[in-house]
Amino acid sequence: MKAQSFTQARQAAPAAHHGHPHESARLHVAGEATYVDDIRELAGTAHAALGLSTQAHARIVAIELDAVRAMPGVIAVFTAADIPGTNDCGPIIHDDPILADGVVHYVGQPLFAVVADSHEHARRAARRAKVSYEPLPAVLDPLQAKAQNSFVLPPMQLVRGEPAARLAAAPRRLRGSWQVGGQEQFYLEGQISYAVPREDGCIHLWCSTQHPTEMQHVVSHALGLAANQVVVEMRRMGGGFGGKESQSALFACVAALAAARLRRPVKLRPDRDDDFMITGKRHDFHYEYEVGFDDEGRILAARIEMVARAGFSADLSGPVATRAICHFDNAYYLADVDIRALCARTNTQSNTAFRGFGGPQGAVAIEYIIDSIARELGRDALDVRKLNFYGGAGRDLTPYGQRVEDNVIHELVAELEADSAYRERRRAITAYNAGSPVLKKGLALTPVKFGISFNVAHYNQAGALVHVYTDGSVLVNHGGTEMGQGLNTKVCQVVAHTLGIALAQVRATAADTSKVANTSATAASTGADLNGKAAEDAARRIRQRLADFVAQRHGIDADAVRFADDHVHAGAVAIPFAECVQQAYQARVQLWSEGFYTTPGLSWDRSTLTGRPFYYFAYGAAVAEVLVDTLTGEWRLLRADLLHDAGNSINPAIDVGQVEGAFIQGMGWLTMEELWWNKDGRLMTHAPSTYKIPAAHDCPAEFHTRLFRNSNHEETILRSKAVGEPPLLLGFAVLFALRDAVTAVGDGRSAPPLRAPATPEAILDAIDAVRAACAHTAAEPQP
Repeated sequence: MKAQSFTQARQAAPAAHHGHPHESARLHVAGEATYVDDIRELAGTAHAALGLSTQAHARIVAIELDAVRAMPGVIAVFTAADIPGTNDCGPIIHDDPILADGVVHYVGQPLFAVVADSHEHARRAARRAKVSYEPLPAVLDPLQAKAQNSFVLPPMQLVRGEPAARLAAAPRRLRGSWQVGGQEQFYLEGQISYAVPREDGCIHLWCSTQHPTEMQHVVSHALGLAANQVVVEMRRMGGGFGGKESQSALFACVAALAAARLRRPVKLRPDRDDDFMITGKRHDFHYEYEVGFDDEGRILAARIEMVARAGFSADLSGPVATRAICHFDNAYYLADVDIRALCARTNTQSNTAFRGFGGPQGAVAIEYIIDSIARELGRDALDVRKLNFYGGAGRDLTPYGQRVEDNVIHELVAELEADSAYRERRRAITAYNAGSPVLKKGLALTPVKFGISFNVAHYNQAGALVHVYTDGSVLVNHGGTEMGQGLNTKVCQVVAHTLGIALAQVRATAADTSKVANTSATAASTGADLNGKAAEDAARRIRQRLADFVAQRHGIDADAVRFADDHVHAGAVAIPFAECVQQAYQARVQLWSEGFYTTPGLSWDRSTLTGRPFYYFAYGAAVAEVLVDTLTGEWRLLRADLLHDAGNSINPAIDVGQVEGAFIQGMGWLTMEELWWNKDGRLMTHAPSTYKIPAAHDCPAEFHTRLFRNSNHEETILRSKAVGEPPLLLGFAVLFALRDAVTAVGDGRSAPPLRAPATPEAILDAIDAVRAACAHTAAEPQP
């Protein structure tokens, strides 16, 4: 049978709940997809580069820029003094200068911008500046910042019940410390902004950003313009992962400043090394914990302090810490808890959003604690996990006061446990390890419960525009941004489904602040939930107008008019959709509409850290099997089984891709992606040559991924669930499978101090600790 074309496939299949290709898939493959750097440059376009600090913390004594200005092709140099408005790009607290003014706070902080006739000339010139510094004390370690009581925000604390008393009375207790590293977003397309001056002092900005409205705000503030004088347009990003939510602002402001001052187009595209050095990452976390439990492993009380490396400014550390607090429970009922979060001020890059937004850092801590409890009791960690799951009445309230009303974790884990043959494989691995002195296998099954919505209620809104043209084709514009995750595809599917037409008839355009205003960031896994609902609202308004028109013409009730199969059905009459639209146009029926959506039922009290911050929860679970070489610390993921709750999936093909990609990215964070600063505060892992991310050969030979059948009990868009962030937590299974393999070096009951990322060095350190513990136990006198 002849293969269908891309367009034929989109035409034939139902619009929603079907695995359609990504709307730009063929453009990606053909190299025709237009990213910011692919936009044809206007005549007179200049290029900017940034001069960066070489000190972690110092007072700027002098900056000599004559040598920079003398370099070939240089047009102008700008410093903080040249910014006509506010020298700030902080998203919440205004503590983040666009260009350093008087003091530098980390190695890599931008000091000035040089504009030249080419990208190469600008980069070369930026390195010719001579800067004199007066060094100041630098704090490079979060625990050192904690000891000095140096934080970017006040400490946060959530207490429920009587954790101190319950800990004291618990039959068994464990306490300890642990750490998990940060993570570089490593988007394939780096940060980039292209600013063009327009008439009357206006600016048109193309920017690779997850938050066009925020870029509009920071540029207007920096230039002293009104918001209506700045248009931000974003067709697609080559990845974002949170790194382009707030941190694209600096690049947008510099490009816009240069364009406004020079009255010519200016592009700013840092190379990968500079991008690494300037921008923030996922927050690394340090934990101090204590847990009380019974002889079966049921948690009675827990206390944890989480210290996050915020960097030199607040950025989004507040929301990250809040979400970590709200995800410490993961899938487990915790009756009595004391959860604290501290955002340590360090002289390093200001850390920011990263897929999961603090949720993974919170949830991985309770998984580490439960795994340690299981080792202490000599039980399978899965049994201890299941014992502590959220249950029915009396065990369904989160520490922050939200009731878990949609809990499917028991059924989901039971299904995965059976389908993955977990118990049989556990027995086989035990037998294998008993006969293998060097190579050890490990197995783990870990669950996920992840809250969906922005913690800040007013961000949970979206708008959209839908235009129906007289030939029956449809154009949709919404406030979300496409970063490869398939948001535009899903929104188009929603519109096509609502109007009863083929997906091929619907096209999405670039996010544009002059079309849909006051948008929220595409983050917190809300892109499809918010923008899909807004687009559905707009399409429904048009559908109702058409239904009223058809009903009047055919003498039937408007509720009896149906839209399906590219036709409008009025009783026994089926009118082709395009013909109906043409008739409506001639009758002067409005064929375009705006749509708007706000997520219902949300509340949050920042002072008490309580409320209902999430509209619903997404669930999932993963089984990972690993093989570890105990002589080198090298390892391999042999098999992964993933089962994830995407609700009534709008596009199963895209959702499966998101689940698998998130799992691998989560695995990379916890096993191989290591950030390292030297004693001077310079990030040494600042390029692909020094920073390792997962590659194709890191994927397991056996990779089984399925979506859990579960229509969302809340009225989300087509009863689907978000899949952007939650499946990143599925990567936990790999870390705890590695810990399981390391435990096999000893008596099987040791709780190895395996830090994350679990690099070969970290694995060898943990193996040494297990062997030392076993030797110490063997040397103790027997009773």
